Amino acid sequence: MLNRWNPFEMSNGAVALGPLMAKEFDQLFRELSVRQGPARELVPPADIFETAEGITLQVDLPGHDPKAIEVKVENDTLTLKSERKPVERSEKDSARRLERSFGVYTRSFVLPRTVDASRVEARYESGVLTLTLPRREESRPRVVEVKVNG
Repeated sequence: MLNRWNPFEMSNGAVALGPLMAKEFDQLFRELSVRQGPARELVPPADIFETAEGITLQVDLPGHDPKAIEVKVENDTLTLKSERKPVERSEKDSARRLERSFGVYTRSFVLPRTVDASRVEARYESGVLTLTLPRREESRPRVVEVKVNG
């Protein structure tokens, strides 16, 4: 009698996964447990620009309630926090695919000494939070006049 050989099957009938396949299954189970479990903290993507006037941060927070976005400056750290909640659906709706992330979004940035933390401004438009971090006066570049003798 011929037996079919499965390279992933161990002698006790359990399936041994190769390192690549095990990694994929681990990722799949992590994603599934997160979607069904309690809210987890997510990290929103950000762009940082520096100019002579200061630093500008642009953080993607689409679908967030602008009134619920919390921006806090404490010591030399700027922290933002917001939560995107899933849209309520009726029991008749059956989801075919859910790819958008819901939960608490949080991100912290250590501010350089050149930033005046007391003058930070925040603006939310079209799903993007823009934070303006002005430079301290003493750290701004200044033009020095050259005096000519004679």
